[in-house]
Order: sequence, then structure tokens, then C-alpha cells
Amino acid sequence: MHKGKSHSRFQQHRERIRRECIRRECIRRECIRREVLEHSAVDFFNVLTGPVLLELTEGYLPAHRERLYPPTVTLSMFIKQSLDEDGSCQRAVNGWAAQRVAEGLRPQSMDTGAYCRARQRLPVEMVTALTRETGELLCAQANTGWRWRGRTVKLVDGTAISMPDTPDNQAQYPQSSNQAPGVGFPLARLVGVICLSTGAVVDAAVGPFAGKGHSEHSLVRELLDGFCAGEVMLADALYCSYWLIAMLQSAGVDVLFEQHGSRITDFRRGHRLGTRDHAVTWHKPVQRPPWMTCEQYAAYPDVLTVREVKGEKRVLVTTMLDPRKTRKKDLLELYAQRWHVELDFRNIKTTLGMDVLRCLTPPMVEKELWVNLLAYNLIRLLMAQAALEAGLHPRELSFKHALQMWTQWTLMHSGRGQDWQRDTLFQLIAQVRVGHRPGRLEPRARKRRPKPYPWLKVPRPLARQQIREFGYLPNA
Repeated sequence: MHKGKSHSRFQQHRERIRRECIRRECIRRECIRREVLEHSAVDFFNVLTGPVLLELTEGYLPAHRERLYPPTVTLSMFIKQSLDEDGSCQRAVNGWAAQRVAEGLRPQSMDTGAYCRARQRLPVEMVTALTRETGELLCAQANTGWRWRGRTVKLVDGTAISMPDTPDNQAQYPQSSNQAPGVGFPLARLVGVICLSTGAVVDAAVGPFAGKGHSEHSLVRELLDGFCAGEVMLADALYCSYWLIAMLQSAGVDVLFEQHGSRITDFRRGHRLGTRDHAVTWHKPVQRPPWMTCEQYAAYPDVLTVREVKGEKRVLVTTMLDPRKTRKKDLLELYAQRWHVELDFRNIKTTLGMDVLRCLTPPMVEKELWVNLLAYNLIRLLMAQAALEAGLHPRELSFKHALQMWTQWTLMHSGRGQDWQRDTLFQLIAQVRVGHRPGRLEPRARKRRPKPYPWLKVPRPLARQQIREFGYLPNA
């Protein structure tokens, strides 16, 4: 704006205010960048995310004054907490305090209250956006050789997550109905979309484990907008429904599911494409689902043409109809890779310890869950970089080894900034590969309980009262 006699003092004053706001915003962003570059507690932003995710982080950061735990530091401590075997807030605070002393700053209070309040101030939208962005980034930039026939394949599956038994958690995520009141733990249902090529979590939906409108089908419908034309959804028999196939087919997305047990496949019918391989017509179910309006029901096609192929043990259903472009062998080999989603959930729940969350309120439970998924994606990003450097497929590398190497490497190279040797880290990660063990089968059963204690069959307050009265649990 040019200054002249024609301009009023009000306009000049407004221009000064505008410039001051710009100057303050630049200072704020520079402070964020300085935090990211100087503190080893945010090594994740230094090494793994890069400028794209840093800009995304800045966009979601709330306006904040100078604190002991700035948002970027808090988020990084939260991520490290999810990667640590201990996983306690006290350990996270201890690490931050030791780092401050090493940097020549004054010692801080070892109380965890300030850090817990800083975690509560973190916007959950920032964590979810970073998780989805890292997943999409990995999926979109995956090496062509990592993809299936040049196409992006996304795995879909669901799992259950438990959390501390608090009244708030029980109200939001009720315990299983087959357990007595006060005995079970709150349960959440998680449905995740995972990139087959890199193992990264692209998207996820969370809801209560029990109750209407919270099934895996309900949650997966929330995630369909994240699928693009030309991609392939790979899932087990639970997802093999007329409605889901029709929705994905209308969006140009192919599917490969195991046949649902309620359907009977007769290869004498339909158009024969090969040995136990045919194209068949499915008719729209007469009964409208409760979640669907009459207008939505009428918009669905009356028939679907799908391809059914018989493998050694199961029948597969797909919308890839042309046997000249997609052979039966190719479909069977692709479905065999669905087992990767089970291994990915094992890494998330067991290796990262997300099987049982720690937070006591539903908002923090949701935030903790997404922070764990973000931490998982960051390790997958490391593995993808290591695989690219070594000329390997990311699925060949060990997730647990990559996690252990990253933890030890950041501990040894803390405070060295950008001078550390990332190439060496990638080489070390690429040295340990997952063994090829075809036909491996393990029962989902425990040989014995971790401790020889009886199961708690009454609410804990009542159990305490019985112990005070009798000296033992009468029902044990």
C-alpha cells in the first residue's frame, strides 16, 4: 500500500497492524523451526518427516506462549513414549529433563502434571492429519517394483483395543456384553487401511466395540473416500458384501475378498473363465439394511457381475473379470499376501504395546491411539528409506529390528543435529530380513497364564471389601 496524502491515518494504522501481525507470525514459525532443529527430542521431525510434514504440523499448531513443553516437543515426547517399552509419562519427563541438563539449561521439576496437561492441549486433528499424511505419502511414493502389477493394493481389517477401566471409558467404549458388570475392560473397535507395499497405515476409524452402528462394516464405510480409482481393496470374508462391492465398483476400485460363508458357489453356473473360475451375476438383496435410506437403496444397481475363483482351500470373489489381464494364479498369490495385515496389527498392538492403552479419558484414548499409529508410520518410513537404499522390498525387513535400531541410534546420536550418518542407519536396518517361513501356523492360545491368579469375577471395590472382611476372595 502506497502512502500518500490521500490516505487517512486510520488506513495507515491498519497497515501497521497488518505488518505487525505478519512479523509476529514469521517469528512464531521461526521459533517452531528452531525448536524442531535444535532439540533432539524432536528427532522425528529432523529425520523422518521433512519440510512437507513440518508445514502440515505448523498449520495445526495452536497459538501458544513459551512453555516448558512446546507443542512440537510434546508431540515428539508422546511419540517416543509410544515406542518405549516402559511407556510411562514419568520416563518421558525424565528423558526430557536429562536432555535439558545436557544442553546447559536449568533443571526442571520431575512432576508429570505439566507434561500431561501439554498432551491434553495437543489437537487430535493434528495427530490424525499427520498419521494420514505419512501413510498417503508412503503409499503414493512407493517404488513401482513394490506394487502389485503396478497397482496400489490396500489391506483392510479390524481389531479390538482395550483401555483402563474408568467410568468415562466405560461410558464411551462399553465392555463386552458377555462379562459381568465391573469385571471387564472398555473395548474399542479399530478398522485400519494399510498399504500392502509399505505396511503404512493410510487411514483408520475407531468406535465402540459393541452396539448398533459400530460394526466393522459401519467403520469401513467411513473410510471409502480414501480409496481412489484403479486401486485394489484386499480383505477377508467379513467384508464380502453386495453393498460394499457395489460402492467400491462405482468408484472404480477393484476388490479381492474371500467368499462369505453364507453364499454357495456353483461353478456350473455363470460364464466359465477357466477351471473353477467363472463370472456370475449377484442380485441386489431384497431386504434393505437399517443404515440405508430408501433413496440410497434405489440408487444401487440391481445386479453385480463378479468373478469367483476356487483355490486350494477357499473361494475368492473379485471384480477383476478379465482372465487375460488377471490370471487365476495372480489372484491366489495376491490373496495370500492378505496375511500381512495380521502381522501389521501384531506390530502395532504387541511390538508398540497398543493392545492395552493407558489414558483414562476417551479424548486422550483417541489421541493416544492415533499417536501410536503415527509412531508406527514413522518407523515404516524409515524401513522404506532403508529398503530403497538397499534395493529391497520393505516387507523383507523386520519392523522390530528397525524400531530397536532407531531407538538405540537416537540415544547414541542425540544432539548431533543433521551431521549424523543416516546412510549408516539405513544399512544397519536393511541387514536384518524377515525369514521366509511358508505354511507357518500358530494357535491363538496361551500355554499358561502369566500369573497363577484366579480370574476376577466381581467388581474390584467389592473384591477389596471381601478381602478386608474374609481375608481372601470367597468366589476364587
